[in-house]
Amino acid sequence: MTTTNETKAPEQAPRIQWTEHAPDVYKAMVRLDQASRKHLDPVLLELVKIRASQINHCAFCLDMHSKDALAAGESVERIVQLSAWDESRHFYTAKEIAAIELTEAMTVLTDGFVPDEVFEKTAKHFDETELAHLISAITVINAWNRFGVTARLAPGHYTPGSLNH
Repeated sequence: MTTTNETKAPEQAPRIQWTEHAPDVYKAMVRLDQASRKHLDPVLLELVKIRASQINHCAFCLDMHSKDALAAGESVERIVQLSAWDESRHFYTAKEIAAIELTEAMTVLTDGFVPDEVFEKTAKHFDETELAHLISAITVINAWNRFGVTARLAPGHYTPGSLNH
């Protein structure tokens, strides 16, 4: 058990400050992220971003989106259970489960496609505009995850609402 007197492991330094060296890419990503949010429930959006970040092992994005979800009124219990959502379905609505399933299918493309049944199930819960934005938001968080993991952005310093993505 960790006590307050024990020394924690040192924080890893970022590999590169990519936003400083590619500011136009960063600004374009922020605009894309903002556009993808439209027509989507903010709490559902955070659940999707957390789940993709769990799959992609992006500690920075997990920190950010867990804090943003809590600030938006999400419960700790639902955030914690998200990594095992399939065994914890009773914590989520059918619409949220459909969004989470689509997130997993789009994030893990090892079979090279999103199964028709996953897409069709999601389409039953979202109108076409919402669905297009959900697909966009899942694509955007996967891109953010790749920047975060590759640049090795450090978690733990994010304040909810301090970034626009």
